[in-house]
Amino acid sequence: MKPRLLFNVQKQNEIRVKYDEEASSEKLSKAIIEYLPFGHHRPIVIVCIGTDRSTGDSLGPLTGTFLEEAGLRRFHLYGTLDDPVHAVNLQEKLSYIQKHHFRPFIIGIDACLGKVNNIGSLKVGDGPVKPGAGVNKDLPFVGNIHITGVVNVSGYMEFFVLQNTRLNLVMKMAKQMASAIIDAERTYSMISSSLQLEWDMNDEAPAK
Repeated sequence: MKPRLLFNVQKQNEIRVKYDEEASSEKLSKAIIEYLPFGHHRPIVIVCIGTDRSTGDSLGPLTGTFLEEAGLRRFHLYGTLDDPVHAVNLQEKLSYIQKHHFRPFIIGIDACLGKVNNIGSLKVGDGPVKPGAGVNKDLPFVGNIHITGVVNVSGYMEFFVLQNTRLNLVMKMAKQMASAIIDAERTYSMISSSLQLEWDMNDEAPAK
């Protein structure tokens, strides 16, 4: 029986929410689910990019650490405070992922800079994230979809701005990101199990 796809037959537009708005993690989780490739048996790999050497750039590894502490069961995780994915080792980590996961569906997570009124915004969108773009670094694109968070303002002395971003803000944003991903994994697992059961039942049904 040909797999029946759910949720992602037609891709939605990107969603952007403020970390402190009502039901922000639920909105992010729903957006993530809309993009996931049900029915293709592709491993879901989360790549949290950044370093704790810069407060603003720690959004990715903080999110990864919260996910690690929660204990993901279906999603594969790369990038935590203990084992970060950053500019120096990014290409090596991506090569490792491609070698150890067959046709991975990658969710790229990273901090970014933006307009003042967008600080604290979290975005889920189609296509990869471009790490280092805000500070003029030429790094590989990451992800089939991306989740990004605007941690501070862009346009002037970006390295300095990232290093002087409030940790309190970054922590709160990371917690909302992690909560959304944990909920999305739970929903993904439930739907995938339901689909597998349906396929197994159809395979066992006698031919007419």
